[in-house]
Amino acid sequence: MEFEKSLTRLEKIVDKLEKGEVPLEESLSLFEEGMNLLAGLKEYLSAAETKIQKLIKDSEGKIGTDAYTELSGGVEGKD
Repeated sequence: MEFEKSLTRLEKIVDKLEKGEVPLEESLSLFEEGMNLLAGLKEYLSAAETKIQKLIKDSEGKIGTDAYTELSGGVEGKD
């Protein structure tokens, strides 16, 4: 799965469903496809997060949260 292509397809599905202009059968099919795409995207992001955490472990094996916060745009812990 290519992340960007899957995300783009999911956005198109959401747009179609939000407009409410597709028949019920097509809506159900699109919803199912969207849920499958969402599951794949979540899995990809989880794997990416794990990889980032492994890359930023310090010499003692502890995760350097400051480095992770930098990589995530500094949004950790914000309300």
